[in-house]
Amino acid sequence: MSKIYRFLSEDDTSAFCHKVSDALAKGWALYGSPTQTFDPVKGIMRCGQSVTKDVDAEYAPDMKLGVQ
Repeated sequence: MSKIYRFLSEDDTSAFCHKVSDALAKGWALYGSPTQTFDPVKGIMRCGQSVTKDVDAEYAPDMKLGVQ
């Protein structure tokens, strides 16, 4: 069994909440606090959230984390 990690990010819209909610529904767990930063190129706020998940596979750098 391995623990895998992802960092989810998105513009500060409902799309971010949906991305995190989708990960939680697929068995990922929140890891740490959410973050927010200003993107000066787009002129908008961006959000981020780390998530982790225990999987029944050995970690490999070519894993498709989003489909675990």
